[in-house]
Amino acid sequence: MNLPSAASAARAESSKSRYRGRFAPSPTGPLHFGSLIAALASYCDARAAGGEWLLRIEDVDCLRRQPGAEAQIVAVLERYGFEWDGAIVRQSDRTILYAQALQTLQELDLIYACACTRRELSSAPIGIAGERVYPGTCRNGLPASYGGRSALARRVRVDDVVLECRDRLQAMQQQDLARDVGDFVVKRSDGLFAYQLAVVVDDAQQGITDVVRGADLLASTPRQVFLQRLLAVPTPTYLHVPVAVNAAGEKLSKQTRAPPLPITPLPALLAAWRFLDQSPPPERPHGVAEFWNFAHASWQVPRLPPVPMLPAPATSSARV
Repeated sequence: MNLPSAASAARAESSKSRYRGRFAPSPTGPLHFGSLIAALASYCDARAAGGEWLLRIEDVDCLRRQPGAEAQIVAVLERYGFEWDGAIVRQSDRTILYAQALQTLQELDLIYACACTRRELSSAPIGIAGERVYPGTCRNGLPASYGGRSALARRVRVDDVVLECRDRLQAMQQQDLARDVGDFVVKRSDGLFAYQLAVVVDDAQQGITDVVRGADLLASTPRQVFLQRLLAVPTPTYLHVPVAVNAAGEKLSKQTRAPPLPITPLPALLAAWRFLDQSPPPERPHGVAEFWNFAHASWQVPRLPPVPMLPAPATSSARV
């Protein structure tokens, strides 16, 4: 499989416009301390660069949406002093764009139908991304034993591709997609578009130049770079900050019952700032606006801990 050369990638990099970042929560529940880490890092990185910061609601998986979650997320961000540029974008309004990208891949003969069930793949080895490596069962057509199955996913062929992804904080990432991931899903068997395709289309269509997010997404970045090259769209610059984990070593998330952010913003903002090892303010800010004035002027990427995860402070579980 021929991908664009390093030279063409460098030209795309050099042609990037003014910094444009984004925060993209999923409306599956309230924001928590782990969400705040990603929001604060992306917001400060954008404002310190004099750039734009967009808010995108990643609700492409409509089955996981919780009623009222989006409104709650927006209200919390506003109370915590985040100010985004432009209108809020929702993935649920953009499925035509994902369909067009899928059609492009289809016309290039880069995707195929797959009828494998989760149970049938449960014995496949687990790759470095923590997911089952697809064994290629349907790569050359559906097996005869799958006859009559109508729930078909779409997978993209990866072949012999080793991708290197430079991160502004973490070490250089190298991934052999065929060995470590296998052909991966770009449209699910239930008809929903996969995150990997949606995020690539969204970032390209919105002109995102810099992606700042949690290091739990670091292992999926090579797949996104791969799709960016197939679709001939620019690759953003990436910065993956440490994710907060609980006492059991689990990432703070809705699945691990991370508590919602407290009503009073300032203590949580200061805790997130300390978590990212940023220079402390000379004195405690008197309010949220004063905190953000200091944070935007004091943000330093070299101070970020170059690790994928860190224990969350005990105060992150307190509700104020």
